[in-house]
Amino acid sequence: MKNEMLVYVGTYAKADAESIFAYHLNEETGQLTKAFGVKGGENPSFLALSEDRKHLYAVNETTEFQGQKTGAVRVFSIDQKTGNLTFLNQQLSLGGAPCYISLDSRNNLALVANYVGGNVTAYPVNGGELANSLGAQQHKGSGPKKQQEGPHAHCIIPDPAHKFALAVDLGIDQVVAYEILPEMGELRRQPTPAFETPKGAGPRHLTFHPNGKLAFLINELNSTLVSLSYNPTKGTFTENQTVSTLPSDFKGESFCADVHVSKDGRFVYGSNRGHNSLVVFKIDEATGKMTLVQHVSVEGNWPRNFGFSPSGKALLVANQRSGTITTFKVDTKTGKLTYTGNSLEVPSPVFVQVVPAFPETPKL
Repeated sequence: MKNEMLVYVGTYAKADAESIFAYHLNEETGQLTKAFGVKGGENPSFLALSEDRKHLYAVNETTEFQGQKTGAVRVFSIDQKTGNLTFLNQQLSLGGAPCYISLDSRNNLALVANYVGGNVTAYPVNGGELANSLGAQQHKGSGPKKQQEGPHAHCIIPDPAHKFALAVDLGIDQVVAYEILPEMGELRRQPTPAFETPKGAGPRHLTFHPNGKLAFLINELNSTLVSLSYNPTKGTFTENQTVSTLPSDFKGESFCADVHVSKDGRFVYGSNRGHNSLVVFKIDEATGKMTLVQHVSVEGNWPRNFGFSPSGKALLVANQRSGTITTFKVDTKTGKLTYTGNSLEVPSPVFVQVVPAFPETPKL
């Protein structure tokens, strides 16, 4: 059906409950209807979809798994007719509270950030399944704020050339660079950080611009967004600009969460937990500088991850504390968001991934 999308949702849930859900999305109206739910283990908070849409990966964000002080990572095969999920295999995350997973399709690796463990892991991917990791890369250090008593890896992504993996650590105010060693399926830490934020900024998520030359780093603890230029030879960043994600008259407590660049590279979006908003900036691609476009209410409480539909015309927000997913229309010319009026109750949603619907996805 035209404009029909499927949305996979990761949540915080108990081990024996349905915890990964799928919803139909009408891209034009923003309406969501449930397709199915599966048992994805405890707290499958963050998901990653393979490029061929044949496998879905999830972290199980726990601090203890099978009697060990670790979380887990699991993979599901995707039925190409219905979009439904079938469990394939799992691995220990080798650190507590894995909170982020990304895929390096060129090097056939899954990359995982462990928040409580303060480390990152890489897993070779064979036929979709996760092979054993060769070990975790442990971060060390701390920062000045109470959330920075130790390292807290919060994000890890491959660079556009698939040469380096960049790990964002909230606890030590650094982006740590790793050379990817595909033959061995592991990461080699570089001697100097890829980027260091001001002390107490608490960097959380990083995303690249479609041109591969720019990147954007969102800082949780001081509510700022940083525009960066990337050196692909060294795997390092230089700062172009830092801006607040909050209105100048806001006096409350707020913490940034997620950041995404529009498909055409003209706008960058960030989420504010506390202010409960999305912020939109226009990007000058020549300089990397950002100009404020809009603050818009998420119509919910505690926005975590958010995601665009493949066309970029719809945006969905996972509001963890209100237990809702809200949908917005995107004006692709101005970057502005308009709430569709559609809000769906979902238990503790954390992550949304929008894909074209499969031909026989069930409707409940």
